Amino acid sequence: MDDDSADAVIVGAGFTGCSAALHLAAAGRRPVVLEAAGIGFGGSGRNVGLVNAGLWIRPDEVPEAIGAPFGERLIAQLGDAPGLVFDIVERHGIACEAVRNGTLHCAVGRKGLAEITARARQWRRRGADVELLHSRATAWRGGSKVYAGALLDRRAGTIQPLAYVRGLAASAIRLGARIHEHSPATGFEDLGGEWRVTTARGSVTAPWVIIATDAYSAAICPDVKREQVMLPYFNLATRPLSAEALRSVLPGRQGAWDTRSILSSFRLDATGRLVFGSVGALRGTGTRIHADWARRALARIFPRLGEVAFEHGWYGMIGMTRNAAPRLHMHGRNLVSISGYNGRGIAPGTSFGRDLARLVLGEVAPDELSLPVTRLEPARFRAAKQAFYEIGAQLAHFTASRP
Repeated sequence: MDDDSADAVIVGAGFTGCSAALHLAAAGRRPVVLEAAGIGFGGSGRNVGLVNAGLWIRPDEVPEAIGAPFGERLIAQLGDAPGLVFDIVERHGIACEAVRNGTLHCAVGRKGLAEITARARQWRRRGADVELLHSRATAWRGGSKVYAGALLDRRAGTIQPLAYVRGLAASAIRLGARIHEHSPATGFEDLGGEWRVTTARGSVTAPWVIIATDAYSAAICPDVKREQVMLPYFNLATRPLSAEALRSVLPGRQGAWDTRSILSSFRLDATGRLVFGSVGALRGTGTRIHADWARRALARIFPRLGEVAFEHGWYGMIGMTRNAAPRLHMHGRNLVSISGYNGRGIAPGTSFGRDLARLVLGEVAPDELSLPVTRLEPARFRAAKQAFYEIGAQLAHFTASRP
């Protein structure tokens, strides 16, 4: 890559960066995306694949977390965000195994049931298409009798996340965006009316810069990463299930996750593989511990499956913020980032990417977005919390349900 110019430089080719590029290119602008590794290398490609509405925190807690008038704006935007994802998939013909049959938030015991009951009440008050299921209905829809109930969110669904982010990128390129993989940004220079973003092989000059690196921020804007605590999350994919097993495991093809602190998530892919995940990293001792736990957990949740074999495994990092809400930062004139997805990257990342494109296009001002502009604040006790998450997940999985 030599010296180039653009209407906006986007650093990071994940959900946010590729969505911003797509929306800018669709508006006739010339975005350039700089990606340090490959498209979807970070949290986007390592995602669980659940296209959920809202945040981890309950809707009623969002206004308290980010203040008025932003709270209700954010709830409304992220309630509609799954619809944006599936609309983009259909409009651009993205082959990513998209299934919009909803998701199931499965309740573990009385505490879990109280949690999803509160969420259902708060979403229904805002007109969301959600339904609280009793234990028998949950067993029928999810194929497991271990849960006390579930919250069915019909706005939501599942995708193959790496295929989706690559589809966003391909669609943006068809419309005129340029994406440079293996081109890490190494620095910024303020030229007055424009920014120059440098790489080892050249530079790009543009009036706007979007930082879309989130939990995988490195040399560029490392403070974005330092204000988040990294939570490792792994996924293991089984061999394709038999036709008989598929009649009883997630027969409605909803994606699911439970209410445990160290949660489990599961969905089916287009070939019938069961993708099962939880907190932890598949490295060192964690590789064996988490895989052994996953086999025991699946035997408990879906006893009809019998012994399962895993064909693939991967893990990534989730950036957790202090109040479990995303962050909007202005790092300088026309230098902006949104980060801190707290495990909800697909729909929010797509929607926030569109917002950042609208900001570049001059359609909105920063204070008209659904997030307040805040200062960067390093996370307290970050290293200790990260070690606790990884080691704690190993201990929990080592001791859980052992014979």
